Amino acid sequence: MSETILEDIFTKRSQQKKKTSPLNYKERWFVLSQEKVAYYDFDSDKGKRKGMKGSVDLEKIKCVEMVQSEPNTPPERLFAFQIVYDEGPLYVFAKSEDIRTQWIKKLKEMVRFNKDVMQKYHPCFWLDGVWLCCKQEVKQAMGCKVLDSKNGFSSNASRRRGSRKPLPPTPTEEKCVRPLPPQPPETPSPSVGMTVIAEYNFAPVTPQDLELRKDEEYTILEMSDQNWWKARDKYGKEGYIPCNYVVEAENGLERFDWYSKNMNRSQAENLLKTENKDGGFLVRDSSKAGKYTVSLFTKSGGETGGSCRHYNICTTAEGQFYLAERHFFSTIPELINYHQHNAAGMVSRLKYIVSNRALPPSTAGFGYGEWEIDPHNLTFIKELGSGQFGVVKYGKWQGQHDVAIKMIKEGSMSEDDFIEEAKIMMKLRHENLVQLYGVCTKQRPIYIVTEFLSNGCLLTYLREGLMQHPTAVQLLEMCKDISEGMAYLESQQYIHRDLAARNCLVDGNGSIKVTDFGLSRYVLDDEYTSSAGSKFPVRWSPPEVLLFCKFSSKSDIWAYGILMWEVYTLGRLPYERLNNTEIVDQVSRGLRLFRPQLANEKVYNIMTSCWMDKADERPTFQELALTVQDLLYELQ
Repeated sequence: MSETILEDIFTKRSQQKKKTSPLNYKERWFVLSQEKVAYYDFDSDKGKRKGMKGSVDLEKIKCVEMVQSEPNTPPERLFAFQIVYDEGPLYVFAKSEDIRTQWIKKLKEMVRFNKDVMQKYHPCFWLDGVWLCCKQEVKQAMGCKVLDSKNGFSSNASRRRGSRKPLPPTPTEEKCVRPLPPQPPETPSPSVGMTVIAEYNFAPVTPQDLELRKDEEYTILEMSDQNWWKARDKYGKEGYIPCNYVVEAENGLERFDWYSKNMNRSQAENLLKTENKDGGFLVRDSSKAGKYTVSLFTKSGGETGGSCRHYNICTTAEGQFYLAERHFFSTIPELINYHQHNAAGMVSRLKYIVSNRALPPSTAGFGYGEWEIDPHNLTFIKELGSGQFGVVKYGKWQGQHDVAIKMIKEGSMSEDDFIEEAKIMMKLRHENLVQLYGVCTKQRPIYIVTEFLSNGCLLTYLREGLMQHPTAVQLLEMCKDISEGMAYLESQQYIHRDLAARNCLVDGNGSIKVTDFGLSRYVLDDEYTSSAGSKFPVRWSPPEVLLFCKFSSKSDIWAYGILMWEVYTLGRLPYERLNNTEIVDQVSRGLRLFRPQLANEKVYNIMTSCWMDKADERPTFQELALTVQDLLYELQ
């Protein structure tokens, strides 16, 4: 049994998991251990605790914060605090301010490395189907108050606890036991005091930044910001560095040029065929979480232009690694070194390393704390198109970084609200989200500066045949990219509200990234913000949005199903023969889109699981991503 860290008698409020649930308050014996917060029934006369009534695993906690008392609150419920996790807030009432402060401080300290921490929270109670602070009627709605200093948490995926509970069942499997995104066992995240190696050069942008020189070592000093860590170089100079530019010195595959993190099968084949070297190879993450694949290009076998072979790196029960034949190795680098000299069952030995590390990944802002961009540092090169907010142009920042610049036409956006939100949005960083670099707000029109993706809009990419004869794997990889980006947004309590192929972009490698998340909240166009308007995304909206304008992560799930349908029809318009009024009527009555010709039954089952009438019966994005991942593994 885990050692007890804190224990106290608290009053616990029922969680009202259904609107009809009765509200009650009961005294429980709360116990905090290294693994969880548990609460028990107890015998008040004998002072002994009895059976456990419930618990929350520490790794699932997203927020710990005080709760504002309601008017005329009885004395025994003055000192409330909330423990927020997947199922919502657990409200607890301490007997004094000192006890409440002690528990909040200790809990924050213990869960500071959790990856799913919130950036906004609700300072008041959820009561009878409504948030008392902001009057939103969706329990999963994003908070209305920004947390100071990330709630004292660090959202780096550095995990002290190895045990994980199974996820809820998905539509296509009984149990899910893997986290998302996968955390390969060989790449633990750095911690304070650890030595890291730079994978890319980084030139300082602000006086607080520290220059990174590829392959040099640095010591981590502070990790309070999820994207920018304070470090010291070998000369004693200190400053902030982008955390995704470094890897732990002693562990991880990232330090090897042959490892291509976050590369899928199609991208690996394109890269290897472009290099066109017999025996060219790379190692990438498998579609199976925590597994790896060697992709190898060969000119033997009679195929014109050569072909690619993919070999899963297998693991024995004792944890040793092997490929085609059973030559066992303790580490993957040892295995690769052996096969660079011996084919041993493969079509060829591994002759040439093929790497995709020429371009560094996007950073959350150009420099630490730098969200306001000087427009004089922007060069406009060409117009890319126009959208809801105005013209979008391709350009350069300081003559070197490719960027997309949205020039916001006046009157199209609630600018002050957006500018405040942009500071939060900049901290969102995921390989399947278009990175917000910053904003220019000192002049009009204001600019939004984002990552530039060379292959443009996904809808155009699908419709104009930029993919030549897409395979089942390529189509499903697109859906996987989007589901993982949305799963990250879901974990950050962000609702997109306008998820569709037109709001996804394609990079030069064919990866899909979601863009414009949350921007629809700042639209001032009545036709866009009302479901009666012609610009409202009716074709991507579920019944609860069409009828009651109730947005939630579950309405994004519905839109994801429609987006999958767009992918598998290569960009056809959903319900193309119906107008908006007919769609509202017929979807509310149960009409659903047909199965696309390119989608098999398993793929179509994923779509239809997103289109359940009741929002709470739809899967989460985390569950969807795992389901797509498993199906992709079957195809490969």
